[in-house]
Amino acid sequence: MPYQISRGGQMYGPYTLEDLQRYVASGNVLLTDLAKSEEMADWLPVSQILGGAPVAAVAPVYSSEPVYAPTPGYGAPAGVYPDPPNLNWGLVLLFGVLTCGVFFPVWELVQTLWMKRVQPQTKAMTYYIVYIILWFLNLATSVGNAAMMHGEVPQTSPMAVLIGLATLVMAIVYRFAMRASIEQHFNGPEPIGLRLGPVMTFFFGALYFQYHFNKINEMKQAARYRSFGQ
Repeated sequence: MPYQISRGGQMYGPYTLEDLQRYVASGNVLLTDLAKSEEMADWLPVSQILGGAPVAAVAPVYSSEPVYAPTPGYGAPAGVYPDPPNLNWGLVLLFGVLTCGVFFPVWELVQTLWMKRVQPQTKAMTYYIVYIILWFLNLATSVGNAAMMHGEVPQTSPMAVLIGLATLVMAIVYRFAMRASIEQHFNGPEPIGLRLGPVMTFFFGALYFQYHFNKINEMKQAARYRSFGQ
């Protein structure tokens, strides 16, 4: 009997009872999610659907350093949680350099949109919007000052300094909001025991996140291959 899963207004599935047991064990489906089959008149929590059905307990692995510990049944279909963006971090760096830094905020948007999909309550999107507005203002101010000087020694206005500082502050706030949301997701719904260093987050932001996203996607893909081979 297949079941549809509802979470946050989005529908996933259908999944068999065995699928639900496996995804609950891995943390990809929560006991508080709502489930319904075609034969059922109302939506019920997954906990009631499973009832007395045995669910293997899965203990997430925690560490002071990033750890990628696949759990039994890990690798739920993409409909449950979409995989993180998977452009190689080295290419992100290359494109950022070739575009004089313009690609970095673009890729941060890609990462933030993914974060918003898997964790709708994240504050990272709000901070990103403020940060990117300030980033464009800072860019426009810099270009405008350079255009007005006509080859003379550029003079930095107090307003430009203020916008630049505000942009830097919001970039840091955004990065640490993303860090908190990423850790919350990968130690909760998809428990792999991920820990992100504050120093690397501060200095490298999207590059640092993308490095770990690449590792996570490699692990998830390997888990899917193992699952298909069984």
